Amino acid sequence: MRNVTLKVRRFNPESQETRYQEYAIQIEDHWTVLDGLIHIREYVDETLGVRCSCRSAICGSCAMRVDGRARLACTTRILEISPDGHTVIVESLGNMPPIKDLATDMTKFWAKIKQIEPYIKAHQPPPEREYIAPSEAMEDLTATMNCIMCGACVSDCTSLAVDDNFIGPAALAKAYRFVGDPRETEVARDDRLKMLSGAGGIWDCTHCYECVQVCPKDVAPLERIVDLRRAAMQAGYTDNNGTRHNNSFARSVKHTGWLDELRLVPESVGLTDIQANLAFLPTALRVLPKGKLPPILHQKRPGHEHVRRIFEAFEK
Repeated sequence: MRNVTLKVRRFNPESQETRYQEYAIQIEDHWTVLDGLIHIREYVDETLGVRCSCRSAICGSCAMRVDGRARLACTTRILEISPDGHTVIVESLGNMPPIKDLATDMTKFWAKIKQIEPYIKAHQPPPEREYIAPSEAMEDLTATMNCIMCGACVSDCTSLAVDDNFIGPAALAKAYRFVGDPRETEVARDDRLKMLSGAGGIWDCTHCYECVQVCPKDVAPLERIVDLRRAAMQAGYTDNNGTRHNNSFARSVKHTGWLDELRLVPESVGLTDIQANLAFLPTALRVLPKGKLPPILHQKRPGHEHVRRIFEAFEK
């Protein structure tokens, strides 16, 4: 038996009080965080609120933040988190309000899933028996279908932390599952890509990779978002800031060997959109005295021709 301390973030829905409470317990070496929390609830403090079900990384209901990162409590061994015996901090998921202690309100999470219309749109009479999808066509969707809707990626999404309108990594990964399904009609696929290319969609992801790091099922939501971006551009949905930003970035690196940051903003929002460009002026004025403003004269880097050859080889 080992002595450990779990510092749990408590939330009282009646008083709206938030506080941290420490529990010193004895554990076996194989105990997970969920084992420790259940032990506390059963033998130490019956008022502790914790959500769990299968204890086998299938239901996803025990997702929570452990030492600042979203994890499944049922697969996270305490000694892996705290081999040196430091206090383990356990909190409810981020970007979602708590209901009680470690149980969160996932209403917004499911609302975003519904937003992407998570079902196949065949737009044709059903067959006599079933829709047949070739195995090779579904292989690319296997990882996406492994999602258990635990909300870990949503919890640690930095874009959602500042913009509640962002659809979020879980919903976008789910959207790719239907965009890539061969049974979906081309019209439905294009309509879906058009919607996802708008505000709050695929171009609002900041590439922080947190969703990839915390996903317990290797769904890699960011990679699915990149796949959606590629599909949207191929479908012709390029009149948006995201596509222009992508093209400006690539064009700058290809021709000069590095990024021309001064051109990135106007080329992303559109050179003719004066109002949108002026909106960035206060930011430019704040960074100017700190020496953070990119150089006005953007010079080619030595060896830029090698970078261009990489681009040309890839394009061919």
